[in-house]
Amino acid sequence: MAGTLTGTNLLSRIRDTLQDTTSVRWTESELLNYINDAQREIVNFRPESSATTATITLAAGTKQSLPAAGLRLIKVVRNMSAASNGTGKRSIRIVNVDILNTQEPDWHDPDVVGDAAHGAIVKHYIFDEDDPRNFYVYPGVSGNSYVEIVYSAAPTDLAAASNIISVDDIYANAIIDFVLYRAYMKDAEYAGNSQRASSHYQLFTSSISQGLQSSALLDPNNDQVSNIGAVPKIMQQGR
Repeated sequence: MAGTLTGTNLLSRIRDTLQDTTSVRWTESELLNYINDAQREIVNFRPESSATTATITLAAGTKQSLPAAGLRLIKVVRNMSAASNGTGKRSIRIVNVDILNTQEPDWHDPDVVGDAAHGAIVKHYIFDEDDPRNFYVYPGVSGNSYVEIVYSAAPTDLAAASNIISVDDIYANAIIDFVLYRAYMKDAEYAGNSQRASSHYQLFTSSISQGLQSSALLDPNNDQVSNIGAVPKIMQQGR
């Protein structure tokens, strides 16, 4: 996910609030650094704000890693026919590693036979919150295999004001409040600036947390609860 707003768009609003339109007190490079810090902080609180969908080539075996810019896995979606411009294949489901270890204790072994035998198609994946940049696939793969994943990517720093922000435009207000917080903290020794800094940081965290609540309320998966009773009936009718 990427925005359309540039650093210039944000800087104009930030300078107006700071009453420093000529960049006397806060230079452009300084404010751009604050914008970059804001993007990283947003992604830290809301990993989905930098969600990226990509097809990756799996390494032989069970352990897999995210692309270089990946911060944490969000989900593994499906097998793909090729590394690029491929078609979707079998879907992939997450499983509990303790259950898998109990039922298939040798599933990491490339010489294992049976359902856990390494091949080209992945059925399940395993994710550990303590190791967010890596994940495991079951069964392991023995050759060229490709899967589609969704992961949180590290935001790209704005090297110039003309660059576009890495997170979605909906986070613009949060970015502005974070930058104002950092700017006023620089002059916290002046009367009122410490309170201004605190207020803008509270606005920043409030914006992020309220956005999370809205996302949960509007999650399409919530519709499954209301339709759960209809699923068996549809299946029984052969639809």
